Amino acid sequence: MTSSSRRILRLSGTANRDFLQGLITNDIKGIDHGLVYAALLTPQGKYMADFFIFAEGEDVLLDADSAQADMLIQRLSMYKLRADVQITMTDFHLHRGTGDRPADALPDPRHTALGWRAYRDTAQQTCETDWDAVYVAHMIPQSGIELKPDSFILEMGFERLHGVDFRKGCYVGQEVTARMKHKTELRKGLAKVAVSGDAGTGSTIIAQGKPAGTLLTRAGNEALAYLRYDRATGEMTADAATLTRID
Repeated sequence: MTSSSRRILRLSGTANRDFLQGLITNDIKGIDHGLVYAALLTPQGKYMADFFIFAEGEDVLLDADSAQADMLIQRLSMYKLRADVQITMTDFHLHRGTGDRPADALPDPRHTALGWRAYRDTAQQTCETDWDAVYVAHMIPQSGIELKPDSFILEMGFERLHGVDFRKGCYVGQEVTARMKHKTELRKGLAKVAVSGDAGTGSTIIAQGKPAGTLLTRAGNEALAYLRYDRATGEMTADAATLTRID
């Protein structure tokens, strides 16, 4: 991931925190201590976007995938009505790494293996981390690959990744998410598979002669997959590859 694949939005105004608190899946109070990972959902509880938020003085900054930035501005503007909130695009660039954390950086809240994130005026030139390998090893979903508009965040591991707070109160999509947490056993979701052979991202996974899921991010002989758990048993196939579930 390059810094150009992210956009940093600024939310200013006296109502910025209360405004976001009523929309996002996590508790905004966490920005007083560092980065907070969260998502914006539809009223039906489906994924729209995921992002990081953090404080800069009285303002709240939002680190989002560049492909989602314009949609987020539009959607947030729709929700704010007459609230004292101004939403603007900044010129900040994301810097990332997994080595020693610089003084201006914040830990990635999803997993310690994801290192740190910093926001600077200049673009990051190099980063030696094989991010896909990290994502696969620790089952980290990515915007636009694992995380798509028909996703449910609990199926994508948001509770494990500290991206949802079940005690914060209401937010858009909260009722569906809470019901999935407390009343439903997940039948589909993100998993890790061993892969032998050629298969591309998005390939249909077949098990027992039936579609069982979709192959997603791959790193070497392992990959992430979205699976239907009751079918994803034993040896599976995708294109010319064979797969077995390992997590």
